[in-house]
Parts: sequence; C-alpha cells; structure tokens
Amino acid sequence: MGQPTVAPYGSWKSPITSDLIVSATVGLGQIALDRGDTYWVELRPSEGGRNCVVARAPGRQTIDVTPPGFNARTRVHEYGGGDFVVSDGVVTFSNFADQCVYRQTVLTSPEPLTFSEKLRYSDFVMDERLMRIIAVREDHSAEGREAVNAIVSLSLIMGENRESLLVSGSDFYSSPRLSPDGTRLTWLAWNHPNMPWDGCELWVGELGDDGALARSRRVAGGEEESIFQPGWSPSGVLYFVSDRSNWWNLYRLNTDGSVEAMCEMEAEFGVPQWLFGMSTYAFASDEQIVCAYNVRGDWSLATLDARSKRLEKVGLPYTEIAYVRADARRAVFRAASPTERLAVVELDLRTRETAVLRRSSEEAVDGGYVSRPRAVEFPTEAGRTAHAFFYAPRNKDFVAPEGERPPLVVMCHGGPTAATSSRLKLDVQYWTSRGIAVLDVNYGGSTGYGREYRRRLNGEWGVVDVDDCVNGAKYVTGRGEADGARCVITGGSGGGFTTLNALTFRDAFRAGASHFGISDLKVFVGDTHKFESRYLDRLVGPYPERAELYFERSSINFTERLSCPVIFFQGLEDKIVPPNQAELMVEALRRKRLPVAYVAFEGEQHGFRKAENIKRALDGELYFYSRVFGFPLAEEVEPVEIENL
Repeated sequence: MGQPTVAPYGSWKSPITSDLIVSATVGLGQIALDRGDTYWVELRPSEGGRNCVVARAPGRQTIDVTPPGFNARTRVHEYGGGDFVVSDGVVTFSNFADQCVYRQTVLTSPEPLTFSEKLRYSDFVMDERLMRIIAVREDHSAEGREAVNAIVSLSLIMGENRESLLVSGSDFYSSPRLSPDGTRLTWLAWNHPNMPWDGCELWVGELGDDGALARSRRVAGGEEESIFQPGWSPSGVLYFVSDRSNWWNLYRLNTDGSVEAMCEMEAEFGVPQWLFGMSTYAFASDEQIVCAYNVRGDWSLATLDARSKRLEKVGLPYTEIAYVRADARRAVFRAASPTERLAVVELDLRTRETAVLRRSSEEAVDGGYVSRPRAVEFPTEAGRTAHAFFYAPRNKDFVAPEGERPPLVVMCHGGPTAATSSRLKLDVQYWTSRGIAVLDVNYGGSTGYGREYRRRLNGEWGVVDVDDCVNGAKYVTGRGEADGARCVITGGSGGGFTTLNALTFRDAFRAGASHFGISDLKVFVGDTHKFESRYLDRLVGPYPERAELYFERSSINFTERLSCPVIFFQGLEDKIVPPNQAELMVEALRRKRLPVAYVAFEGEQHGFRKAENIKRALDGELYFYSRVFGFPLAEEVEPVEIENL
C-alpha cells in the first residue's frame, strides 16, 4: 500500500459519490408485525420516490405487497406517516395519487375503500371485533377553508354505511389505539397554536356494541404537557410517554386514574411527532417492554420489566433507533450506527442475537473513507451550552498539505423541532471523504436534550438557532480544526431558514446553501398547510400581533446585508415551503449582483425523493463551493449555472 497522495482539502477523490448514495438505496419507514411476518415501508428513489409496503416471512425473501402504480403514502399533515396497517395478512394503506384507502393481500390487487381525494386518512388501526378500520381523517372538501380533522371508522362489512364519525371538535388528532378487547379507544388531541410536542391531551373513551364512542375523558396531558405514543399492554393497561418531568419518560395509567412513572431518568423515550405511526416502545408481553431512549443525542435499546421497573440495556452498536415493534419472541426496529447505514433489524429477545432484515443499501463503504462523529458541547449565548456532532475529514488515500486547514460545512437540521444523530449518513461522508469538515448542529430547540432545551427556541427562532450555528463554527475553527475563511452553512426547510438568517444577519460564513428554506415568515404563515399554520405562534410570536418580529426575522427583508454567494434548491410542488420563498430571495441576490444559483425540481415536494434530484442537489452544492473557494474537484460533476460569478 502506497503513501497517501498530498492534495488540497476539497480536492480528494472519493468513492462516496452521489451515484453511490442514490443507487440501490431505499428509505426505510414504518414497521409492523403480523402473524410472525414483518412488514415495512420502503421509499424508492429509483422508482420516482414511491413508497412500497414489503413483507417478509421468517426465513423467506422479502416481497413487494403494494404493486407498481401504487404509492403507500398519506398526505395528512402533509408529512404523512402511519401509511398502512396489516392484520391477518390483509394490508390497508393510503395511496398517494388519489389519497384513497385500499385493501389487499400479497396475492390480490388493491381494492378501494374510499373514493374521494378530498378525504385523506392516516394512522390506521384494525378493529377486529366490529370489522372496521379506525383512522385519522383530514377533510379538504371545503374550498378556501382550513381542513377539518377527526377520528373516523371505515366499515369492512358490505352493505353497511361505510364511514362513521367517532371523535371531532379538536384541531388535530393522532394515535387512535384500541384496547386488546376492543372496548376502549385512546387517542391524542391538540389545538392551535400548539404542536403535539408543545402540549396535547390524552383521551380514553368506551366503545359500545354498535361501535359508537361514549363516556370519553381526558386522562393526561394539557397545554404544556406533551404526550407521545399511547399504547395498551396485552392485559389492557394504558401506557404513554410524557414530558411532565422535563424528559419524555414512560408512564402508565392505573385503574384509580393515577399516573405512575415507569422509569424516571434524564433521557428521552419520545420524539417530536412530525409523522404518524412513530414508535419508541412495544410490548413483548404484559411484563416486558422493549424500549428505545435517547441520551445526549445517542439512542439505546433496552428491556423494561413492568413489575420491578428495572431497565436493562441491550448491548447493541446502534446510536439511532426508531419504529420499535415487538412480539413474544422478537423485537424489530429501524437502526443505524456511526459505521452502519439504516437497516431493519430483528432482535431475538431470548438469545439477544440480531439479524438484519433489510439494509437501506447493500453497497459497502470502506471504513478508511468514513469519518466517525465526535459529540461536542460548546459555549453559546447567555452562558448556555449547545450540542453538535463534528466530523473531521477522512480519506485513507489522501492527506492535505502541511499547515492547511479544511473548509467547514455547518449543517442545521430542519424541523426545527427535530434533531440530527450520529448514525452513518453518506451525505455527510460525501463531504468529509473529499477533505471537507462537517459540524452537524443540534441547536437550542432540538430534541433529545429535555423539554427545557427544546423550548429554548420559543419566541427565538431565527436567533437562538443562528447563534448556536455561528458559535459552533467559532468553536471548531478556534480549535484549529477548520478554516474560518472557508466556512459555509447549509440546511433544508427550517434548517434553510436558519441558513438564510445566518448568512443575512451574521458575518460568520462565506457561502451557503438553502434547500427549500424559508425566507419570508409572513408568506409562510399565510401560505402553508394546516398542521404548521400556527407553528410560529410559539417559535416567533402570534401573527399579526407580533408582525414586527416576523419582519425582523425574515431574511428577504434585509437582502442588503447579504454579502456572500448562496445556492438554492427547491421542489416546485412544495406545499410546506412554496417555491416563491426561494424565488423571491434569488431575485434579490440577482439585483445585488451577488453570486447566486437556483436549481428547481419539477414534480418534487418538500424534500427530494427522486434519485436524479438527490444526486443533482449533492453534486450541485459541491460544485458551487468549489467555484466560490477555487479548489479543483477530483472528478467531474454536472455544473450548475452560477450568476454573477
């Protein structure tokens, strides 16, 4: 083996190409167990971003359930999730194109249950006792008015009235779950301006023999308490996750109505409910709970004894765990580690052995090109501490000239009430294997560090997040781990808002990339969908009462302060951040004659799902920075048109 080649940072040739990232790569989503079989959702960029429900029987190959032409993806809340349910081999799912509900088996074609694209359904649960599906419905029938959300049932009996209303009156609903005997229903409800992680209510109602709901009562939650994932034990005890202690911990409801903590610790057993159908715990039996929890950004899996409340950590290498499901024999979940990409993993609860059922990609990456993340805590404004993962450049074939420091890409996640993790992300390794350092920031407002940390962003979005990204960059460059003259910032959606504000109101970065980012909060308030239409009441302030804040935090109003190049990537069918958000900003940069590039994608919504567009965005951003900073690329990539450069 020869000596590494000396080449400038950013110019290293890497096997982690955009083609590798999108080729034979699938997204892995919702998981379900049924009669010993395992089902999950695969998002396939190579099939135009289609969501396919797949099934795997023990010891057999994985097979597709939903055929070509069907896309198992709901648009409730626009973000979707909870796209399907399976019971006795019958799959019920929402189809993206028409938003109708279909049922099928592996051997049969999908048959419709509903027939209106104005009615969207999600978060399905099977009611075996009364032969019906219970779901969250979002009604878009009234033109020019806000959609109406409710919990409904869809009868599976021919000749019966197909749809019945069960719960209504609140702005939002999620997580309808039936008790094992089918006589009780629990659900979550919340109202504007709250998001579910701000505060929501946990309800329980009794179901009569006719399926109607009676004697409903709120048992937990409220305006300032967030409840996540209510679920019934096999014997019918109601469990749920609550942040009442500052941390999302697991609780159960006793027969006398009291609430009992199951495992009090400074850890998060919940996540922000951006999607339906999310799960961090499941019942292997009445006594054994399989659960995932997050400590300072890293996830672990454990078993919890429901009698003794003893938590036993399972020794696994994974640092991101989601969609936990279990039965008496096994637990199945989606997981990844700093060196392993996302996979559907099965754990034998007796032997503690694991088996990978499906990897997001079978393409192996040589560890010599993989940068391991280092969790960092750094000082930020008001004497506080913020969190991030730092990735140093790594490529076994190259070293930089002596004394050179690498460029730094600061990544700010979307949400903004979300979090990044330390799992292997090839879009991060794409940069580090080319000699570019990455700081992946969990700014104040991110989840995984308790409710108080999450609420730092309340009233301060566009300030706290920007401060933390700026201070993170200063921390890394101050330690000599990156070049302060070649710092850039990038983010998507809410992270794009942070990016644009950092570029406009601070002088810490020399360039940036906005992926479907928000530039005008006022337009966002008036032009977004129901789920997020009041999100900014807490993050910024009520509108129009605090209109001055919306003006002050919107980069579009202060383009005269911009003095560096920016590239924009935008889906033209995005309903969450409409294209005019990017186009207004691009036009302003044109007028200032600053270097600017605009890459728009036909047919894409919020986030890019098609392989060719994911590739284009990665390579386009790299090309943009190479032109801005003048470093040569080791391989040719498709150029983007950069105006004013």
